[in-house]
Parts: sequence; structure tokens; C-alpha cells
Amino acid sequence: MRAMVLEKQRTPLAMKEIPEPRPTPGQVLIRVRACGVCRTDLHVVDGDLTEPVLPLVPGHQIVGEAIETGAEVEGFAAGDRVGAPWLGWSCGECAYCRAGQENLCGEARYTGYQIDGGFAERCAADARFCFPVPENYPDLQAAPLLCAGLIGYRSLRLAGEGRRLGFYGFGAAAHILIQVARHQGREVYAFTRPGDAEGQAFARRLGAVWVGSSDETPPEELDAAILFAPVGELVPAALKALRRGGVVVCAGIHMSDIPSFPYSILWGERQVRSVANLTRRDGEEFLALAPQVPIETEVHPYPLEKTNDALDDLRAGRLTGAAVVVVS
Repeated sequence: MRAMVLEKQRTPLAMKEIPEPRPTPGQVLIRVRACGVCRTDLHVVDGDLTEPVLPLVPGHQIVGEAIETGAEVEGFAAGDRVGAPWLGWSCGECAYCRAGQENLCGEARYTGYQIDGGFAERCAADARFCFPVPENYPDLQAAPLLCAGLIGYRSLRLAGEGRRLGFYGFGAAAHILIQVARHQGREVYAFTRPGDAEGQAFARRLGAVWVGSSDETPPEELDAAILFAPVGELVPAALKALRRGGVVVCAGIHMSDIPSFPYSILWGERQVRSVANLTRRDGEEFLALAPQVPIETEVHPYPLEKTNDALDDLRAGRLTGAAVVVVS
């Protein structure tokens, strides 16, 4: 099969012909239709995440068709539409797994990082961590729901019930989550890179009540802020924008170092917390919610052989919405 393979970090992916995977017990073999491109893929390729299993097929927002199942698979059969996310396996036995916190399992493995992912014509995934894809979403539009949506939704849950939300970075996840927030009756204040007129116009079009640069102060104190941009310098900026008792949620799996800041901007029971991966509960809840909103994803398709172009465009901030690799 054809696949885009990472052979060495900090180098482009290479188009290769590699053996088609075979499903082991508990796995489903997926004919990949589309695979979203995530900033985490950039962190893997660019070497920010340092434990990939190389050579590796990246990609973890997978939508496709089940073409074969291994023994002991429940819930999927050949012909079903299948979505495979970032969390690809957990031990099922540790205290975290037993408590429904498999996102914190110390032995967890991740799609497109330690498990070959979706920038390929086929992939094999643990059926326990796959999801049915909502029927009213075409493959292309469904792919960003599998990470930008799922982990974004977890970030929104951890932000609490506050009405005024700040989104720092307005990319794939933010453009999905603003639709959920508005559906819930909340206000979104969107922060973009200075000079990003296109991103600011995009946020306004999706209903942000205020749009500005990440170095600006919003006109109202925020109840919570979600940092989608992996920039540690934004943590003190977001804290300064919070009301007392507010929370800053760091949504990325990787972030540059957070600079020191005065205790006075944390005082008042403000909080800083991180989001780690996703749970199956997150996936089930969010994929049931998406059609109710209904969430509409704005996507930019790239053929499989142009996956490096998609990564370059994401790296350079040339995208609004989400990039999606069209495989078949």
C-alpha cells in the first residue's frame, strides 16, 4: 500500500510502498478515506515529541471503512464507517484505566506516534478506541472531529461553565469549539497572532463577540481561557485576562516553556491546568453532540502525496479551519 512515512524526525515525510497491515485480535483494519492534519503531527515530525516509533506513518484523525476485523472485535463489522483518534491503546488495568482516565495511562500508545496512523491507504486500529462516525458527516468533514473536535471538547469541559471564554489561537480546534460554545449560549473572545487579518475575519464570521491579537486585553474579564496555540508566553497573558476564580486550560500536548510571572496574576484562586489526550467518554459525548449543534467543519483537502504541503501550510499559519489528507 502507499503511505507517507516519517523515517527521521525533522525531515519531510516520504511516499513509500509498504506492506499492508493485518488486524490482530481486537483490531479493525480500516480502508482510510480521509485523515485530518493536526498540530500534534507537526510536533511529531518536527521533533518536539521525542518518542516516536520509527519508521512511522503519522496521522491520527482517521475516517474510513472497516474492511476486516480481528478476533474478539465487538461493535464493528466489515463495511462500517470507523473513526480512529489519537489515543490508540491503553493497558486497561492500571488505576487510571479502571477509573475511566485511560488518557492518563502510563503505558498508553498513540496513533501516528507509537502506532502507524492514517497518512496511508490502510491502517489497523484497536477497536476499543475507535468510534462510529456520525452519518450526516462526509468523510472529509468528519476527519477534524477526531482530534480537533475531541480534544477541543475535553478542553471546553475542563474550562468549566463560565460564560465568557477566550480562545488563544484560532485554528482547527477553535473553529469547531466556537460552534459548541455558541450552542451552549456562551461568548467567545478570539485571540490570534498579531497581524492575522484572515484568522480574525474567520473568527468574526463564526460568531466571536470580540477579536484581537494575543497581546491585547479583551474588553471584559474572561471566565476561562483555552490555549490552542502551543506558546508558553500566552499563559501569563491569559491569566491577566481572567476574573478571580477563572481557569486557563492548556490544550496542546506540547508547549514552549512558560515564563515566570508574578504571583499576583495567579492569586484570587485562578488556575492553570493542562489537557492530556482524550477518553472514550469524551469521544462518545462529542460525536453525539456534533450533529445536534450542528458543527460544520471548514476543510482544505490535500491528496496523500501532498501531505508535506499540508504540514507546511499548517506550520506557516496559512490555513483557516482544518487541513485534511484525502486518501481514497
